Amino acid sequence: MITRKLEGAALVPALPKGTVDTQMHMYLAGFPAREGGPGLPPAPLPDADAYRRVMRWLGIDRVVITQGNAHQHDNANLLACLHEMGDVARGVAVISGETSEAELARLDGAGVVGARIMDLPGGALGLAALEAVDARASEMGWMMAVQFDGNRILDLEPRLRALKSRWVLDHHGKFFAGAGQAETDALKRLIDGGRMWYKFAGAYESSRAGGPDFADVAVYAREIAAHAPERIVWGTNWPHNAARTSEDYPCDKALCETSLGWLPDRAARQKVLVENPQELYGFAALG
Repeated sequence: MITRKLEGAALVPALPKGTVDTQMHMYLAGFPAREGGPGLPPAPLPDADAYRRVMRWLGIDRVVITQGNAHQHDNANLLACLHEMGDVARGVAVISGETSEAELARLDGAGVVGARIMDLPGGALGLAALEAVDARASEMGWMMAVQFDGNRILDLEPRLRALKSRWVLDHHGKFFAGAGQAETDALKRLIDGGRMWYKFAGAYESSRAGGPDFADVAVYAREIAAHAPERIVWGTNWPHNAARTSEDYPCDKALCETSLGWLPDRAARQKVLVENPQELYGFAALG
């Protein structure tokens, strides 16, 4: 059992109307973990009711639910979550080059707008499938969420530059050995190529400096934010699956305030939290 903090004091400053959380996972009862994945998060399951409390606490209006590694290629839990959350939610699923057109149409109709590549232990589909998944996503008009050890980015840059789909580099790039100027410059080149977005989420997953400031991640996050605030999206990374005990569970308010503090100004916050995710994930502008 784990105690997750689901409410607390309001954020300062408050999130703007229409804020989209573009990185989180949700787990409903009745959908067991699949072989090859890391297993379900600790009980109680972080379900729709729990996440709605986080939305109210932080001021989140819309959400992108990403297929969790626990369910591997089985998108049934994701589809149930999208049904449960309704029109405020969109989904990022796991597909392959062999996924049928009928299945793609079913996912699309349920609110799926993207495909996931997760080239780290426990991921359902890695970089070996990058081009095949890109071809299917491009046909559907979907984006891709791509995650790998960012310290490989210089070698991977030609493949990433050739992608046909719009895509987002997850989790601050996950530079496990730290990002130098060469890696940061590669991020800028890919962003400037016109198809890549960069996601602020889960700085704790690759930071060697640690919280609460994550100073090493902050260095290149600030540089990217100054370079192209129109190409950044943000996510909570809820329910923080790496935390296996109540004592290790992070505070979403503190994480949010820290990472959004790396943005240069209020106009950038509006882009990152509202306008950019609307464009990338296909949400309608709120009146």
